[in-house]
Amino acid sequence: MNSSSAKNTYIRMQSKILSDDEAVCYLVEVISTKSKDEPWVITIDEEQKRHRKIRRMSVDKFYELVFGDKNAFFNLCKVLPTIIKDVITETNVLALDNTVYYELKAKHSDLLTSLYLLAFSKYEGFGQL
Repeated sequence: MNSSSAKNTYIRMQSKILSDDEAVCYLVEVISTKSKDEPWVITIDEEQKRHRKIRRMSVDKFYELVFGDKNAFFNLCKVLPTIIKDVITETNVLALDNTVYYELKAKHSDLLTSLYLLAFSKYEGFGQL
């Protein structure tokens, strides 16, 4: 997200929490540098903005919030290789030049391990891979 989009998103979130006392706004990062749930701090017009009800969180923490299980995202991801394999088998997608699939297989022979080590190594539950 570029800085202009981030500012506009933050301003919309501010508007929501001002108009609704019960609201909490979340910016959910699917790819994040770490597992996190923290206030979103942003600079707007050279002034740092922060509010406890405007939060920035990684997708693993979002799934934890929604499902009440700290490993919910990990558990979802565990079944993805089976789903991907079924889709590939049913659609013969590998007949196409699927470079992402081949790059992941080159990183590690297990597609699940390769994908998760690449993207989610610091998220809740993924340390056990």
